[in-house]
Amino acid sequence: MDFGLVLQTDPPASGVVELMKRAERNGFTYGWTFDSAVLWQEPFVIYSQILAQTERLIVGPMVTNPGTRTWEVTASTFATLADMFGNRVICGIGRGDSAMRVAGRKPNALARIEEAMHVIRELAEGREADLGGHLIHIPWIKEGARLPVWMAAYGPKALALTGAKADGFILQLADVHLTEWMVKAVKDAAVAAGRDPGDVRICVAAPAYVTEDDSPQALAHAREQCRWFGGMVGNHVADLVAKYGHHSSAVPEELTEYIKARMDYDYAEHGKAGNRHTDFVPDEIVDRFCLIGPAERHIEKLSALKALGVDQFALYDMHDAKEATIDAYGATVIPALAG
Repeated sequence: MDFGLVLQTDPPASGVVELMKRAERNGFTYGWTFDSAVLWQEPFVIYSQILAQTERLIVGPMVTNPGTRTWEVTASTFATLADMFGNRVICGIGRGDSAMRVAGRKPNALARIEEAMHVIRELAEGREADLGGHLIHIPWIKEGARLPVWMAAYGPKALALTGAKADGFILQLADVHLTEWMVKAVKDAAVAAGRDPGDVRICVAAPAYVTEDDSPQALAHAREQCRWFGGMVGNHVADLVAKYGHHSSAVPEELTEYIKARMDYDYAEHGKAGNRHTDFVPDEIVDRFCLIGPAERHIEKLSALKALGVDQFALYDMHDAKEATIDAYGATVIPALAG
């Protein structure tokens, strides 16, 4: 199992770079960031610094979207970084929940994501692509350039698209039952598309908070530091409920049931500990969707996820113990699972 670190690009950028360097020293092999140009600093500028100050870390957005950046610019940016630092870049892509809504636009449709994945990958790897009826080619890209494109998904149509077209699947929750259901949907879609399901990499992304013990006080604090995640996931789930309803065979009720008490949501607090709009998220959801408790609990849950075919755990590190969590994973969790 690989391990990734996920950060928001809050200023100062130097702090993001230092945490990524710390992650690499502790055995993490991927460095991911959010990508919402209004809410946080521009990630691709920071990627250049992360890549320059690390040796092996593979870097990219979790996730960008096809609506806030033109596709040829996205491809050229990735290709430039790959040319400067080797093939150490990766493109996570999705509907653009926060990036699009903060800018007053709706998240992207799946058909647009499908087309963008193809165009961005083709251009970034030096091939010709049709961009709105105009064939273009980036001439300076060297042979051998590579850009894996991984798609974030929850709903049945998005899972099917991921299995059919993406190089990897990003699932933003760590519930074992839901992971099993969604990984199966992606793998089945890959088979239906004539692909080897093993070619689709599986990444589970969720907050992790390592406590010294499993006392009620320690677990309660960890839950409060990670409760924001249930609110973030709830934004995506609300879209699924609007489309399929609370009770539908298309989406498991284990995913949809908890958002019934959801009210409004403020993107100014998106992905932040202490988010005031996540009181509706019960402790049970925090425990299911995240990894909290002593390191042994993390190892146990990650072992179960690994057995389901998960190739990477990407750790959301947005809480009051960033450095301690990275170090705890490096000392105990990664050595137990990375082999």
